[in-house]
Amino acid sequence: MSKWKLNANHSVAEFAVRHMMVSWVVGLFNKVSGTLSFDPLNVAASSVEVEIDASVIYTGLEQRDEHLKSPDFLDVENYPTIIFKSERVEPAGLDHAWVHGNLTIRGITLPVLLDVHWAGPARFNDEGRIYISFGFRGKTKINREDFGMRFNTEMEHGGFMVGKHAYLTLNAEVDLVEE
Repeated sequence: MSKWKLNANHSVAEFAVRHMMVSWVVGLFNKVSGTLSFDPLNVAASSVEVEIDASVIYTGLEQRDEHLKSPDFLDVENYPTIIFKSERVEPAGLDHAWVHGNLTIRGITLPVLLDVHWAGPARFNDEGRIYISFGFRGKTKINREDFGMRFNTEMEHGGFMVGKHAYLTLNAEVDLVEE
């Protein structure tokens, strides 16, 4: 089974969460690393490990980013990384699989199911080195409160300032270099 490395220049993790129950806050983590064992002819034998640097969260508003880094949410001083490790992969189509694994946020590890689609391979020749790449997009939904992020404000007309559910997406390019 081939070992692939996440290409940090072409990988990003995203999240979306309800704000005031009417709109969405979307954010990015642009420091993602990890490895993947993958053979498109034997998808069930695949495995993946991803590490996300939580301290680089970006939502477009510095004050909100700093709040999200605080102990109210990610507590990046004590828990600087978010980690996903697969347990098993269930093929679901030619370019689709369900990846069962464990997600660790704030030191709390819980099982999640990623809905993953991929494209590739693509080949690129760079001065005699052949790069082979695949692109992956994995999505899941978590209850942020299960990971200790319980901060919220009740609103006068009902509901809460921040939604419980966070929708997470990993967009990753993985590369294999043939010498």
